[in-house]
Amino acid sequence: MDSSRNSIAGTTVNGHSNEDAYIKKEQTRGDLGHRMAEDEVQAPTGPRKFQHGFWDVEVAHLRKLYFQILGMTVVLLVVAMWLFFSLYWGSLGETAQHVPNLKGYVINRDGSAGEGLLGQAIVAAFEANSRGEGVPEKQHLTWTVVDSSYLASNEDVAHAVVEEEVWAAVVVNSDATSILTSSRSTGNSSYDPRTAITFYYNQGRNEIAANSFIVPYTNALLQSTLSAFNAKTNAQYFASLTNGAEETRQEATVAISQAPQTVSQPFGYQAVNLRPYTKTASQAVLLVGQIYIIILGFIITMTHDFARGIISPFLRFTSYARMRVLVPLVIYIPLSFSYAMVNLPFKITFDAKYSYAGGFFLFWVFVYLGMAGLGLATEAMITLLTPRFIAYFLIALIISNVSVASVPIVLQPSFYRYGYGFPVFNLSQAVRTIIFNTKDRLGLNAGVLLAWVVLSVITVPLFTWLMRRKDEQAEKQKNAEQKLAV
Repeated sequence: MDSSRNSIAGTTVNGHSNEDAYIKKEQTRGDLGHRMAEDEVQAPTGPRKFQHGFWDVEVAHLRKLYFQILGMTVVLLVVAMWLFFSLYWGSLGETAQHVPNLKGYVINRDGSAGEGLLGQAIVAAFEANSRGEGVPEKQHLTWTVVDSSYLASNEDVAHAVVEEEVWAAVVVNSDATSILTSSRSTGNSSYDPRTAITFYYNQGRNEIAANSFIVPYTNALLQSTLSAFNAKTNAQYFASLTNGAEETRQEATVAISQAPQTVSQPFGYQAVNLRPYTKTASQAVLLVGQIYIIILGFIITMTHDFARGIISPFLRFTSYARMRVLVPLVIYIPLSFSYAMVNLPFKITFDAKYSYAGGFFLFWVFVYLGMAGLGLATEAMITLLTPRFIAYFLIALIISNVSVASVPIVLQPSFYRYGYGFPVFNLSQAVRTIIFNTKDRLGLNAGVLLAWVVLSVITVPLFTWLMRRKDEQAEKQKNAEQKLAV
């Protein structure tokens, strides 16, 4: 009985022991299975960070998107190059073909009615040059012979050139032929051949036009004409001495020894640069510096786009629109002043037309207007293009402005006349007036720049309203969908 009891008891105990072990085993397996299931749910189904090579299959979809973005950028840049780089290349490519658009005056004061031999020779040579005779096609200015009474004095001629009535003027000075004849006969040692003709030009108006076309072409024409005329005059003079009396020849020999220049170079000319291009540093503020102005305005636009995104969702439209216009206009004040200050150590001639202080502060005002006109343009367009595409507008803005500011518009195809209404051209003209004392168009230049500012003051709120309206509609639709889901 005891043994059988013990046997039964042992069986029972062993049974309980096996059952407990089985339950524990199953619980352990269940916990493991549960954790595995959780792991399967929580495990990422896509690529894992820092775990793949570039060509792994797991990142194939990301790699495709990567190439799509780069490919689209390359395509857009190629299109932009063909559109806008061609615009700039075209502004410079045919300048030599438009040189006849540069106008000049010829004034003959030689003799009471212009009957002096030198005056007649110069007039004939310049008229022939205007017709393109003796020079390569279109490699000449267009010269107009003006009656001396129209510009009664050489001061009037200089004023006409400075006021940009013409690009250059050549004056055969009063009684040039008779003065030479008298100096030869009297042996006037003070005779200066260069007083016969005066050539006026205005380098400050545009140094490229002056240095590349006006000065070299006019110098070449004057030198060739005077060389031929001087040789002819000397031949006639010495022929008259040969046929004259011995006493006359002896007197002429004495006179020539006293004034040898009357035969070595009977007639010459003097070139007068009315507005010299005095500082090479001026190139910085006339063209390259204006590209920097655009870039500075663009940097503010990009920074403002990021900064205003923090607060704009919580602002009413009127407050938001005012912020978008007024904040950049305030920021441009210290930026433009700093830009103007950078020029001071390099001795830019701010005192050419006004006092140094007055010229400097007027320069600052125009820099501010230019920065506002160009910077607000990018502020307006970033609303439509977004930061992703605004760089393409920046390319267009820079090139379309620079294309009309480097060489005179009259040396470009007629298409480029749009430049008269663009900011960089007008800012460049205003700067030339301030630092070179060229023709004063400051009122017109300021008006064009202000027009660009006003245009952006209108378009920034308008574009903002359009995009805000779109965002508000999207927000309303999102809230309505959430209510339906609840």
